[in-house]
Amino acid sequence: DLNGWEINPGGEWKVEKGVIVGKCDKEDKRHGLLITPEQYGDFTLTVVYKAVKGNSGVYFRSEKVAAAVAINGIQAEIDPTKDAGGLYETGNRGWVSKPKPEDVQKWYKPGKWNEMVIVAKGKDLTVYVNGMKSAEAKDDPGRLKGHIALQLHGDQEVEVWFKKVEIVGNPVP
Repeated sequence: DLNGWEINPGGEWKVEKGVIVGKCDKEDKRHGLLITPEQYGDFTLTVVYKAVKGNSGVYFRSEKVAAAVAINGIQAEIDPTKDAGGLYETGNRGWVSKPKPEDVQKWYKPGKWNEMVIVAKGKDLTVYVNGMKSAEAKDDPGRLKGHIALQLHGDQEVEVWFKKVEIVGNPVP
């Protein structure tokens, strides 16, 4: 269910048959977000997702902001057409690690369930999609703690499903 998440306006989040379903239409300019109330520093986050359409992502080490995107921070990209598994920082650097389209085809399974694992330890960040390393940032200068959030990108048709979201790590003050 959605207990334990803060729901940020934009799109719609609901649970259907044990799966978190996020949908947004292109008229909505806001990013729809499910945000952890707690902040995390070092953690391993596993999500099993199916990107049906549009751009989504998993934010981490992020801060809430008063803007249409509602959050600034780094995200692991979920996109059914490109960039799956890349690292992008909203509100600062932009692309931290952008995968090549031919590499995305190696690890991403369009229209199927995919497993993404994000490991944040100190200043090192690593993303795996279906067991293959899709992005890495060593000695990253970004935040060392922040919120985790599931995202629906504004300004486009988005539908994404999450059947597993598991955070291994303790919240930090």
